[in-house]
Amino acid sequence: MTIFPRDRYLNQLTSFHGSELVRVITGMRRSGKSSLLKLYRDWLISEKKIEEKNIVYINFESLKYSNLTESQPPYDYVCGLSSQAGTKMHLLFDEIQNVKEWEKAVNALRVDCDCEIVLTGSNARLLSGELTTLLAGRYVEIQMFPLSFDEFLEFRKDSGEDIHKSFDAFLRFGGLPGLHELQASPRATAQYLNDVFNSVLLKDVVSRNNIRDTELLNRIIQFIFDNVGSTFSAKNISDFLKSQGRKLGVETTYNYLDYLENAFVIERVKRFDLKGKKYLETQEKIYAADVGIRNSVLGYRPSDIAGILENLLYLNLRQKGFRVSVGKMGTLEVDFVASKDEEVLYVQVCYQLTPENLEREIAPLKQIKDNYPKLVLTLSDLMTGDIEGIKVRNLVDFLAEPIANF
Repeated sequence: MTIFPRDRYLNQLTSFHGSELVRVITGMRRSGKSSLLKLYRDWLISEKKIEEKNIVYINFESLKYSNLTESQPPYDYVCGLSSQAGTKMHLLFDEIQNVKEWEKAVNALRVDCDCEIVLTGSNARLLSGELTTLLAGRYVEIQMFPLSFDEFLEFRKDSGEDIHKSFDAFLRFGGLPGLHELQASPRATAQYLNDVFNSVLLKDVVSRNNIRDTELLNRIIQFIFDNVGSTFSAKNISDFLKSQGRKLGVETTYNYLDYLENAFVIERVKRFDLKGKKYLETQEKIYAADVGIRNSVLGYRPSDIAGILENLLYLNLRQKGFRVSVGKMGTLEVDFVASKDEEVLYVQVCYQLTPENLEREIAPLKQIKDNYPKLVLTLSDLMTGDIEGIKVRNLVDFLAEPIANF
């Protein structure tokens, strides 16, 4: 099977080669973490001339390694290989969360064995609790996302499609890399996405958190996906469930949201008061980690296009390395405030920009008095240009720009 390059992530990974830092690759299941680990293994062999005997690749979801799911056996196994090799080992551990008390094994290997360690995991809680205690200052996280649109185009470059047809597919099916191995019908693609979602839900949400009421969890997910891009509170969800004859307290609702966020199913985005220069504690927004997964749950509905576009833009900004919040400017809202290093970018997204709604869309941006770039992104080509220093650009063109340019 051909593994497509994910250069942005591979470059991040290789930049730490030779350091003592443990590299932790996180992200939703099927977003490409295992393939990245294999690409890194190939890089070690081809570019650094590391012998294969000095590379230990273990996928802890494989039955082949079912005897290594406690902390001591992986330690003993690697130490045995290391003593035989007599040289530095490169340890590539896939889905490490399947090992009980894996933090102790990894820390012990780091201390006792001449090795470099790269881990992958499908739960954000990898980087909490005992890991941060044992490895404080000694690890770096590389968060992996599904394909960005420029990567999506690269994967489909031999399809003969024009960019607009590819964008339509991206809107409907999202960016999970495995879709490109299928080359299947829309129905089969939808089934694949549904199967991935069910796998994530079962392994990383239900089983991990001992959830018994899966029907209630599914209702919460449907509510969230049906309201991407809308401000919400846990009380909103609680009230919705109450209207359907189900009761769920606000605290428990927040627990469910934490479970979904830890499994990289959703991302929660705080609002930032641009006048008061502070984050607000209420009325955050939620976006799906992949719009294809979202559409597999609800079905693709053209009437949802505005929310889907907002979701795609949010993910694209995150893929480009920005920290993202929702901007509040008095009573007005800026869709996204994106920051990276010392730079800030203010962005509005509007499905169809017209002379009638133009002023409404740029009004929040006009109130921001600093000199950072301000963008309105739209699918309406005829409205692109420059208005009082605010650039109006085509959304598809913006999403298609290589991540390396940012």
